[in-house]
Amino acid sequence: MADEAPFQFLHNEVIQYIYKSADSGDTEHGGDISTLENMGCRVGQGLVERLTKDTARFKDELDIMKFVCKDFWTCVFKKQIDNLRTNHQGIYVLQDNKFRLLSQLSAGKQYLEHAPKYLAFSCGLVRGALSNLGVKSIVTAEVSVMPACKFQIMIQKM
Repeated sequence: MADEAPFQFLHNEVIQYIYKSADSGDTEHGGDISTLENMGCRVGQGLVERLTKDTARFKDELDIMKFVCKDFWTCVFKKQIDNLRTNHQGIYVLQDNKFRLLSQLSAGKQYLEHAPKYLAFSCGLVRGALSNLGVKSIVTAEVSVMPACKFQIMIQKM
């Protein structure tokens, strides 16, 4: 628990810094979410490298997704994903009913529009982790009721 608060504070400050830079004209406004996602991607790559250094190779894509939902998610967010679904055609949906990075925001409808900037880093984390495990993907997130969140992962066939 002690390391959770600094991570949340750092995450919030990085978001504020990037959005203030965009508002002051230092970067183009559409690039702020992409900047956050790219930061998350690099962190996800490094983190999964450390987590998997002593594990055996994964059998298939589903094993990789289970690893992300259990071990990776627990390492980053201190809990497992609540639900994993797939259509067995390269699309996975990960549901977190109490996503930690959204739990500090108010549950009011007016805050739903701010949710994407709090999810971009996490989308990058997942994309980076999968990339380092040999799975090219597109990761998006959606929030309909705070603080629940769904991450949709579309696997890109090479």
